[in-house]
Amino acid sequence: MNQEAPIIVGLDIGTTKIAAIAGRKNEYGKLEILGFGKATSFGVQHGMVLNIDQTIKAIRQALENCYASSPHLEINEVYVGIAGHHIKSLQTRGDIVRNDVDAEISQKDIDQLINDQYKTVIPASDQIIDVIPQQYIVDSLQNITYPIGMSGVKVGANFHIITGDKNAIRNINRSVEKSGLKIRDLVLQPLASAAAVMCDMDFEAGVAIVDIGGGTTDLAVFYEGILKHTAVIPYGGENITNDIKNGLGVLKTQAEQMKVQFGYALADEAKSNAYITIPGLRGQSPKEISVKNLAHIIQARMSEILDFVVYHLKQIGMDNKMLNGGIILTGGGSQLKHLIQLTEYTTGASARIGFPNEHLSSGLFDDEMTKPMYATCVGLILKGYNDFENDRKSLEENYIKINTSYLAKEQAAQSLAQQEEEEWAEEAPTTQEIQDRKAKERNASLKNFLDKMKTKIIDMFTEEEDAKL
Repeated sequence: MNQEAPIIVGLDIGTTKIAAIAGRKNEYGKLEILGFGKATSFGVQHGMVLNIDQTIKAIRQALENCYASSPHLEINEVYVGIAGHHIKSLQTRGDIVRNDVDAEISQKDIDQLINDQYKTVIPASDQIIDVIPQQYIVDSLQNITYPIGMSGVKVGANFHIITGDKNAIRNINRSVEKSGLKIRDLVLQPLASAAAVMCDMDFEAGVAIVDIGGGTTDLAVFYEGILKHTAVIPYGGENITNDIKNGLGVLKTQAEQMKVQFGYALADEAKSNAYITIPGLRGQSPKEISVKNLAHIIQARMSEILDFVVYHLKQIGMDNKMLNGGIILTGGGSQLKHLIQLTEYTTGASARIGFPNEHLSSGLFDDEMTKPMYATCVGLILKGYNDFENDRKSLEENYIKINTSYLAKEQAAQSLAQQEEEEWAEEAPTTQEIQDRKAKERNASLKNFLDKMKTKIIDMFTEEEDAKL
């Protein structure tokens, strides 16, 4: 474990679950998960906080579960993911003219260029969440990825600006702060998921990240190392569950269980003669549900979501031939059976499941962390490390710290054990004394054995003399 690296916590506030994960990079640059906790989410719909009190309870429950898994943590600040259909994006162009043309372009110049974009005119009800540079321009040179160190008078860039509704952002801030935490940064969920499931080759080849969550499906498109497009589709796994509930006339919990255990994203793969028996309510007779009908309901909604993906790809001029890396499916909804085949059929591009194990080291939580549903949370931790390693956000000493009361108890127990060991060592016999004692015991045992043998021999001769007489 790299003790000098900070411990960073990602908080994923989703429609169906709230997860808190604490991690630290080891000496090999891999992320080690130190704490993990989750709770059922009740106050969030389609990625937006609609009930602050219920959301606070869920966040606190997730934190308590995280503490239970690793009691030495004391969490103060978190990176939080944000999604919802209120999220929008736009493309802008910005330029600055440098006074000292003889000096090299520095990070200060780039920071000024980025900060100027926060002054971009947007609707009064919206707020800028992030400004992401795409390509830089230095004088007449274009398509520059790293301008620092170059010389030039005019420095410009194309930017991808992500905005969100002020009230939706304010509700997230209130929920987190009333839970006793401070938000270090808000990160768009598809960007966090992309960081967790992608490698450098994926960024260059061209991929589309499709994060199928509970309330929304988040899309992020990368090409030649540049973020080309982001979008939030207002449908997710919760909509599929509701479709099953309404279409088959079952309870929501039953619909969720059927979706997870027997659901197919491709109806042609479901068996026509397979049925699911649902217990009847209040003495009613059990209900027989066709697996084929269940698959048709799931496929209809998933096809609609994928049609939105195709629409957004066409809007930015990205067809399946440009996505050499294909489509990466992640999130809880990506675990539906035969979803890869449906995605390839609908989009015409190759598809695969993105697991958040690209940057993880093996540890205690491997069974949970390798699931696609935690890609966003793992990506939030990686985003925090990206800020830390590039000095964009200095981490305070009390960012995540060790619970000193817990350590004090642990150290006291260790001191007591050491003291008892020392006292035992003082009272314990020396090695020579132990050897002498063992020798005496062996001699006494041998003498006892010989005495018994002598007695038996004498008795034997005595019996023979008596027999002769």
